Amino acid sequence: MHAVIILAALCSLLVTVLGAVTWSATPFNPAAVPLAVRSPYLSAWLPQGAGTALNGAWPTFWTGSILGWAGYVKVDGVAYNWLGDPVVSGTTSTKATQKSLTFTSTQSVFVMTAGPVDLTVTFLSPVEPSDLVNQSLPLSYYAVSAASNDGKAHSVQLYTDISAEWVTGDNSLTANWTTTTGKVLTHQVQLVSQTQFGEVSDHIQQGSAYHSTLNTAGATWQTGEDTVVRAQFINNGKLTNTQDTEFRAVSDRWPVFAFAHDLGSVKSATAPVVYSVGHIRDPAIQYIIANNGRQNRSLHFWTRFPTVASAISTFLNDYSNALARANAFDATVNADATRISSDYASIVALSIRQGFGATEITVSRTSNGGFNTSDVLMFMKEISSDGNVNTVDVIFPAWPLFLYTNPTLGKQLLLPLFEYQATGQYPNKWSVHDMGASYPNATGHNDGNDEPMPVEESGNMLIMTLSYTQKTNDLSLIREYYGLLDQWTQFLIADSLIPANQISTDDFAGSLANQTNLAIKGIVGIKAMAEIASLVGDSARSSNYSSIASSYVKQWQGFATSSDGTHLTLSCSWGLSYNMYADVLLGTNVFPASVYDMQTKWYSSHANAYGVPLDTRHTYTKSDWQIWTAGLVTSTAVRDLFVSSVRKYAADGKNSQPLGDWYETLDGSVEGFRARPVVGGHLALVSRSQREM
Repeated sequence: MHAVIILAALCSLLVTVLGAVTWSATPFNPAAVPLAVRSPYLSAWLPQGAGTALNGAWPTFWTGSILGWAGYVKVDGVAYNWLGDPVVSGTTSTKATQKSLTFTSTQSVFVMTAGPVDLTVTFLSPVEPSDLVNQSLPLSYYAVSAASNDGKAHSVQLYTDISAEWVTGDNSLTANWTTTTGKVLTHQVQLVSQTQFGEVSDHIQQGSAYHSTLNTAGATWQTGEDTVVRAQFINNGKLTNTQDTEFRAVSDRWPVFAFAHDLGSVKSATAPVVYSVGHIRDPAIQYIIANNGRQNRSLHFWTRFPTVASAISTFLNDYSNALARANAFDATVNADATRISSDYASIVALSIRQGFGATEITVSRTSNGGFNTSDVLMFMKEISSDGNVNTVDVIFPAWPLFLYTNPTLGKQLLLPLFEYQATGQYPNKWSVHDMGASYPNATGHNDGNDEPMPVEESGNMLIMTLSYTQKTNDLSLIREYYGLLDQWTQFLIADSLIPANQISTDDFAGSLANQTNLAIKGIVGIKAMAEIASLVGDSARSSNYSSIASSYVKQWQGFATSSDGTHLTLSCSWGLSYNMYADVLLGTNVFPASVYDMQTKWYSSHANAYGVPLDTRHTYTKSDWQIWTAGLVTSTAVRDLFVSSVRKYAADGKNSQPLGDWYETLDGSVEGFRARPVVGGHLALVSRSQREM
């Protein structure tokens, strides 16, 4: 942004480093607060760090790039800034004071004090896994209510805007925009020159951003240069209902798209003023089909709504119902997670929006141009690491999120991988690593040169497929893709007991031969295929694979147990044996209880300040794998050791990025990942509990 704003942003980063929390935070103050998190391209966060208020920094995209999003309120003629960190020369305003922050699985709620008036600002990113249309809508709410805090009535006007930064990763590009009026006010902004299925700095260069509100009495709007539009409100308490038609680069006099509402005389809490922000494109995904063909896929919400305008109108008018559904969902999740512990419930609450925020639910079109509601596929972006599409070893750690909320979503994540490999275009005998190198292009790897994780991905696919089948009693996956599942099992039989030198999902740690944890996955995968074979009535194959798995376990114990019999080794050292969680989740009971007890005892004495290292090659760890390991240990105290370590890291205020899963156990510093969907793995304990009920 312009020089003054860049300076303000740098100052806010300094506050993040040096600041301290001056408000009540429930359940804790996270490094970054989710504001509008619905998809890989609608992902807005407050970089909160150690104590940055809602109006102490600009909201950012998950990458850390600024998303212009500003809010003011006038109380008895005095202007207060409550959102973002704008500077408007020639005007007078003060900062509202943040009083509290509360987050749940779906909401982040701030209370901001603007002199004699308190604003309650609710950012609601709906999570509705049982309603595919609602879940697929790339729209998010924020709602603002005002109330006097001194028992007296006060004149209140409200303002908010977004910038064109919401539509691109390159602010030198030219945008255009329109405003539509009627029962709903909507600003729409997009790039003039778009690239279908193309990204710049992880921002999609296609589609439009939408900023909307209901056209209630006292509502005004305006588009134009940031300082001009904001000054209009600060000086006059209302906007001009005029459009800036000089389309230009995003960074050229920073065009913004604003609304103002005159709330009149306010004493008791007002009904909330409801806004929506969104980013919508069509088509959404490019998908490989037979004979190296391409299919354009659309977001599922189009099956119910003929236009974006109708979707936005329904969304805004449904706010009270959506809030009730969100509160019910939050309450259920919190009750289930609190049965483990309050620390655990707080981790789960921070993880759910982030997990779903990497996904999109799609449908294809029929030959007559309609939408094929029987062809539903879900896609996941491997955010912040490789940007791949439906990476098997990213879906796998996130799997508990889908298993817990709606296992059908898990099936829809696996289906693209099955469908593609069933066409015969992927040449390797093991499972493919991902559906495409660069989201949203699910165009496969017909050359077979995807990142090679043969045991990892083959075991993952078998484990997840059986898990889905057990949870739903739906045999469709195992019946239709039985041949592929068996093919991968044959590979595991050949390469699981003593895995060749290869990488696993923790590829950042490097390749290694004879990985004990990888052998665990392979053996559980073989046993999973034995269960799959039994379910489809192939008793001979089931018996054979069960025998092989049992034989491998006995041999593996000899290879993998340390010479003093105190722990499992990694290869020549030790590590988190998180893949044993799959044995627990599936109820396959491949490994004897003594192994679980041995590992539990070992971990109890090998934790650093922020948890147990991933393995002895380094002192860093992964939050998802720590919670998976918490799901396999046989001691509640050791389980809680893992949980409290992850919670301590998530709340330590040492970074200001969306929750990173890879961090240092010695001091709680983040290692490099951010906003990844693997935090869905933090639901491993509620998924296990759900299975055992």
